[in-house]
Amino acid sequence: MHILKVEHLTVEVDHKTILKDFNIEMKSGEIHAIMGPNGTGKSTLSKVLMGYPSYHILEGTITYDDTIINDLSVEKRAQLGLFLGMQMPLEIEGVTNADFLRSALSSKEGETFSLMKFIKKLDTVVEKLEMDKDMIHRGINQGFSGGERKKNEILQMYMLEPNCVILDEIDSGLDVDSLRIVGQKAMEYFIEEQPIVLLITHYQRLLEYIKPTHVHVMVDGSIVKSGTVALVKEIEEFGYDKFKKNSAHVIEEIKNHE
Repeated sequence: MHILKVEHLTVEVDHKTILKDFNIEMKSGEIHAIMGPNGTGKSTLSKVLMGYPSYHILEGTITYDDTIINDLSVEKRAQLGLFLGMQMPLEIEGVTNADFLRSALSSKEGETFSLMKFIKKLDTVVEKLEMDKDMIHRGINQGFSGGERKKNEILQMYMLEPNCVILDEIDSGLDVDSLRIVGQKAMEYFIEEQPIVLLITHYQRLLEYIKPTHVHVMVDGSIVKSGTVALVKEIEEFGYDKFKKNSAHVIEEIKNHE
């Protein structure tokens, strides 16, 4: 079993504090959905966990299993099994999807890497995600629509087999059909592989396909309420204003019980 633990994390970006005494613990097989209004630090959290260098940790620790990973590079974290599905996947000209994935898997598996096994699995996953087969031979995300880019993130997840998956608003910009495919196929992977999952979203519609075991409301850089999927109904009914009004009181209450 893998454990990702974030303790008292305070993070600064461009001299502005975004995450404030942030805490969460996640284990293999758990799906944690973090919801909250825009600008509250959800995407910042995903980038900090993955090790983006422009995000500066002022206080606190990120521990993966028994290793504090605060100072590890993005590459080292990926080698440990962390994966980030990005909100706005980048376009990379000159490197095809197939070449990228083959290089990544070859590096990960070393002498056990099998080209034939790789090709067979790649074809299977492309079909599963209802992607055009020629997309794997194009530059990464080059000329891809929003839905195609998000499917490509899920393709990479299936191929790389991470044990900790962070999906940053994987639902943004998707039409109804693409949302269904991305949501259903991501959930199938989670059921089969049982990774740690951190799902960042502010749309309840994604949760029709990906079923969280834990739901957290994030306001002003901190989690102000946690619960089961029933918390989503509370968000639907009252919106985030209720949690914004109560956030200062809740944060103070959390500190008093530490």
